[in-house]
Amino acid sequence: MKITVDVDENYIENEVVIKCSEINEEIINLQKILSTRNAINTKIELYKNNVEFYEALENIIFFETDGDVVKAHTRNNIFETKNRLYELEQILPCYFCRISKSAIVNVKEIYSITKNITASSKIEFKNTHKNIFVSRGYFKPLKNKIDEIRSIT
Repeated sequence: MKITVDVDENYIENEVVIKCSEINEEIINLQKILSTRNAINTKIELYKNNVEFYEALENIIFFETDGDVVKAHTRNNIFETKNRLYELEQILPCYFCRISKSAIVNVKEIYSITKNITASSKIEFKNTHKNIFVSRGYFKPLKNKIDEIRSIT
């Protein structure tokens, strides 16, 4: 693979362009690595008691709906977001994964999954007491996402 860096002080914003003859596994993985790396410093607007907070996406362990409200959980806090889950799915980096109709999880923060064949499986997170459940229909896509993220990080 050929890598070229073009430096010009007139560029306003950094841009990465991938030129290829076809989309293959290597190109897809490269794109995922770059998009994940780019999302590290991305912050999301959250609310708590009428105060706006700007939290880094990497600090969010999961999003869940509670009635009409979507809540964002960090290890120690719970915030509200004005986004709906389907909107979040479109803007979140590739290390987030839908695990039920009412939740999206940060795959990089998963510590363990207690599998339950007849019901939802329990997900526990690093350095926190919080947990959430993955629906049976979303279990396989979650496992695939975990494997995918493990292979690119």
